[in-house]
Amino acid sequence: MIKCFIVVNNTGVPRLTKFYEHCTPERQQELVRNVFEALHSRADGLCNFVEDAKRFGKGVKLIYRHFATLYFAALVDENESELGILDLIHVFVETLDSCFENVCELDLVFNSGKAYAVLDEIIMAGAVIETSSQAVLRRVDEIARAERFGVGIAHAK
Repeated sequence: MIKCFIVVNNTGVPRLTKFYEHCTPERQQELVRNVFEALHSRADGLCNFVEDAKRFGKGVKLIYRHFATLYFAALVDENESELGILDLIHVFVETLDSCFENVCELDLVFNSGKAYAVLDEIIMAGAVIETSSQAVLRRVDEIARAERFGVGIAHAK
């Protein structure tokens, strides 16, 4: 299960956070801080998986990718496939690239609603529900059209 998905910039400012397990706001801030500290201190040549029971809890892995000025990271339980999550991060970034034509940090700041909509089409309740960028883009476009015309999302078909 995916416990949370976090995007932080090179200075540790969170740009997108989504928690799939209940935790207090203080714990959420602590996790974001711990994710950044773990990532920022790692050398570039190291693998993209981190296990640190002190920071994240027993049986929890941090899986991440670094693109330009952003770290895309997921905290997952030990049952998740590391390579599957790396692919999921790639699909998320690829979909954002399609939405924003080479996604950058400012796209996430000024279009956070769309970025969250993309993430919500890929992950629901900590489980991966879609891995096709094209399918995600179609659904996000449907939602945007429905909102533009004032149609409820349930009636968007």
